[in-house]
Amino acid sequence: MTDVQTPIKDQLMTVLACQGLSKSFTQGPETVDVLSGVDLVVAKGELLSIVGQSGSGKTTLLQLLGGLDVPTAGTVSVMGENINRLSEAKRSLLRNQALGFVYQFHHLLPEFSALENAAMPLLIRGVRKRDALDKAADLLNQVGLSQRVKHRPSALSGGERQRVAIARALVGEPGCVLMDEPTGNLDAENAAAVQELLLRLNADCQTSFVIVTHDMEMASRFGQVYRIAHGQLARES
Repeated sequence: MTDVQTPIKDQLMTVLACQGLSKSFTQGPETVDVLSGVDLVVAKGELLSIVGQSGSGKTTLLQLLGGLDVPTAGTVSVMGENINRLSEAKRSLLRNQALGFVYQFHHLLPEFSALENAAMPLLIRGVRKRDALDKAADLLNQVGLSQRVKHRPSALSGGERQRVAIARALVGEPGCVLMDEPTGNLDAENAAAVQELLLRLNADCQTSFVIVTHDMEMASRFGQVYRIAHGQLARES
């Protein structure tokens, strides 16, 4: 089991948790253990960073927490719901309602405007288009893009595209946003601006953030830091 010492948290305040989480892959005749017995609890409004060497399992852990991959062993709970017991359809619905995702690459749809991209999770959810666009416009205003809502991704800078991706992740009011190297493709100025934005949005919205990063300076600004090594997750002192 992991040596993570997670604090006791009110179950009603827990938005994301895993227990005994393990993941193995088969490579030819060998079995590679990427994660082994990982425990983690994320409370409402918590900022949490996960660091580790390349190939240590950071992204694999994030995919498991988001229900994008299936663990070899252990459980993942989102808003108190054990996602391992859900059908793929129900798991997708829970992801849409309770989680947001931001990646190193923005993954915006090139044929849609910034406004339409930001509204996409609500449109997929079946929210009325006008309401979805209004909510997306409000989020884009919060991230400083009120004058760029009609622009397609190709007309936006790298920092602007990432801010659209952040607005898209937050538009559905998720309990937790999972972020994989969110500033990895940005220059220093834009990376600093995105970090400030995330801290402000966390304070304003009380949304939890779990951020995978190789940037220790960034990690140190985002609450508790955990490190993955040899398949296990440990809290940094």
